[in-house]
Amino acid sequence: MEYLTTLKVAHIAATVLLLGSALGLAIWTWLARRKGDTAAPARLTQRPLVFVWLLMGISLVSMPFTGWWLVHLIGWPLGQTWVLGSSVIYTFGAFSWFWLLARVNRLRTAPTVGSPKFTLALAVFSGVCFIAIAGLMGAKPV
Repeated sequence: MEYLTTLKVAHIAATVLLLGSALGLAIWTWLARRKGDTAAPARLTQRPLVFVWLLMGISLVSMPFTGWWLVHLIGWPLGQTWVLGSSVIYTFGAFSWFWLLARVNRLRTAPTVGSPKFTLALAVFSGVCFIAIAGLMGAKPV
């Protein structure tokens, strides 16, 4: 039973780290833009913030493995609607997060390329996806 609890804690910690890091980056960017710092998007991938992006990436990669392992250990069938829905939402959220990371990295090298509104839309879409997954994990509608 301790093994299951440890796995649950690891999965929840990855979710909290992902959402917390995303919220921290969003607040940092919002505050910087509010102060009139136009170079804030270009600084999103500099050395101190790379740790946050790395933390988000590690959390994002570990979540499907710990989630599948939990479903396997508990014995839930993979065909449950909430498990399948979470998997589909995770796929879209992860792809949008990776696309967002590529766009932010491109903003660092060429700040005038691309639409900032589309970058914001990717960030919001990815955030909504992961909040929806957290809601499904918490509710576990069977």
